[in-house]
Amino acid sequence: MTDADNLIAFQGVKGANSDIACRAVFPDMETLPCYSFEDTFAAVRNGKARLAMIPIENSSAGRVADNHHLMPESGLHIIGEHYQKIEHQLLAPKGATLEGLRQVHSHVQALAQCREFLREHDIEPIVAADTAGAAEQVSLWNNKDVGAIATSMAGEIYGLETLGTDVNDNADNTTRFLIMARDPIDPDPKDGMVVTTFVFKVRSVPAALYKALGGFATNGVNITKLESYITDGSFSVAQFYADVEGHPSERLVRLALEELSFFSKEVKILGVYPANSFRTPS
Repeated sequence: MTDADNLIAFQGVKGANSDIACRAVFPDMETLPCYSFEDTFAAVRNGKARLAMIPIENSSAGRVADNHHLMPESGLHIIGEHYQKIEHQLLAPKGATLEGLRQVHSHVQALAQCREFLREHDIEPIVAADTAGAAEQVSLWNNKDVGAIATSMAGEIYGLETLGTDVNDNADNTTRFLIMARDPIDPDPKDGMVVTTFVFKVRSVPAALYKALGGFATNGVNITKLESYITDGSFSVAQFYADVEGHPSERLVRLALEELSFFSKEVKILGVYPANSFRTPS
């Protein structure tokens, strides 16, 4: 049995893009497949794994919405980020042809990233729980009319043929992952760029968002990501997710966060972690 301290959890089954991301960043760790994102967070929170690899956004299909809702309540902390180039393969049972495919199963994000390819070949997209899981199911069905969009690793694991390589519409298709753990880290900003990720809800007063974010502008703190989403059924309460460059201990970031707090009902820091080199290409 593998020691939990040497396990990194991900959503999906073996061969998923998240599995590949885990192996790319932590080649010496074993990967732990989980059925859902909730299960992935719980695996770390309950001590079944030391880390979790969570996709948060894709350059073609946008944010992975579930995780914006789940992360703030997960009890975990972001300790790092990873950018993984995603190369989707069109997989099918042996003997199948591209012309004969009628349906393709995959994760909703993968289907969105291959929308033009599927439309061009008149193939119906069917949403599955994850990419590698779709490949596994297609292998079991062994129906030459039905394929999957998944990784080449998934094709090898589940014995499928590749009918198309790199079928994603955008050649630079990239997913940003967050690495999460039970305990936070405190990187030294002297060692390189630091990212602070937080969520907040503004007070119900005129121009609250403008005022809440004004401190970042006046203090010269770069906001690299800002998204809003509804957190209840009333459509009246929006929560904002943000990434900024800098450490909360740095004077300008501290002042900006203080001003944010003044105009907000709630501010919750999800993690302070080193910026990936992908942000600052040489």
